[in-house]
Parts: sequence; C-alpha cells; structure tokens
Amino acid sequence: MAEPAPDRRRSSFGPVVLVGLASAGLAAVAGSKPWVSGESGGVRSDDGGAMNSILALDSVAESPLAAALSLVVLACWGVLLVTRGRFRKAIAVLALIAALGLVAATVEAFSNLPDALADALLEVSGVDTVSTSLTAWYPVALLAALASVATSLAAVRLVGSWPEMGTKYDAPTGAPGADDTATEEPPTENIDIWKALDEGRDPTA
Repeated sequence: MAEPAPDRRRSSFGPVVLVGLASAGLAAVAGSKPWVSGESGGVRSDDGGAMNSILALDSVAESPLAAALSLVVLACWGVLLVTRGRFRKAIAVLALIAALGLVAATVEAFSNLPDALADALLEVSGVDTVSTSLTAWYPVALLAALASVATSLAAVRLVGSWPEMGTKYDAPTGAPGADDTATEEPPTENIDIWKALDEGRDPTA
C-alpha cells in the first residue's frame, strides 16, 4: 500500500485528532453507564429503587476498567497536541495500547457482565429466575473503542508528519535579554537618562 503524500499526511492532523478526541470522550461517557440490565423476581437493575442504591446493582453492570482506559486514551490525545518529536510518537503508541486494552475490556464484558448482574439479582430477589440484556450503551462503547483504535493507529503512523507546536510556547530557559543588558552601557546624557526612565530601565544600573 502506497504511503500518503506528505501534504495529505499533514492535512490528516485535524480530522484524526477530532475523531480521536470524540471517540475517546464517547467511550469515557459510555464506560460510566450500565452496559447490561436485568430483572429477577420483580427486582430490576435499572429501576432506581432504594435496594438498588444499597446493593449497587448498577455498578455490577458497568466496566470500570473500560472507563479508566478510555480516560487514558483521552489524556493521550491532549498530550499529543502539545508535544513534539519522539515523545509525541511515544504518546501515540501509548494511546494505541490503551485503545487496544479498551476494546479487549469491552469484548470481555460481553460475556462477564450479564453473569455478574444475574448473580447479583438472584441474591437480591431470592428467586431462581433471572433475565438480562445489553443496554444501548454497550454497542456505543464498542464502536467508540474501535474508533479509538483506528485513530490511535493513524496517529502512530502519521504523527511524524503532523504540525507541531512552536518553540515559542516552551518554558523559558533563561532571563530574556540578559546578554544584551549585560553589555549595555549605562546612559550618561540627560536625554538618555530620561529615555531609560520612560522605557522602565534603571539609568544607574
């Protein structure tokens, strides 16, 4: 497969970053929502009753690992915007690793969360029948995770050609103009003294 032209690689910066930020943000939101709901003996996991809050059935239906990994991906995109060089490439690789972990956690939840919620509902209801189903947040989380992998992979491949923040935004390494002021002769004429005062300089320095 042929490499994209340099100008096309550079112009991909905006779309890839925007999609990456959006997918990571959506994954973070979806990761904090219940991915599975259920009912057992009249007790529902999403009815918001007092028993729910006490036994935290909603937390059984969520994936804290997926939520945490999506925040890592989101943070990587933020760091990637303000860094340069090899460190920027390393952040892109970290985002890809976290995104792959996010997909793995989301896929793993497909088989584990329904069973965990079913066990919790059976314990609460005291009956031996239970039904569970995935909520709409699960496919949203899965799609967001896949989009995070795609954008992170694109970042790893293209980050070397993307525009970087200028050095003027770096922290200063020394006092500005120190060399100039060190060699500047103090003013001796009256006009020079007044000019120095107008410029905020000490004419006796």
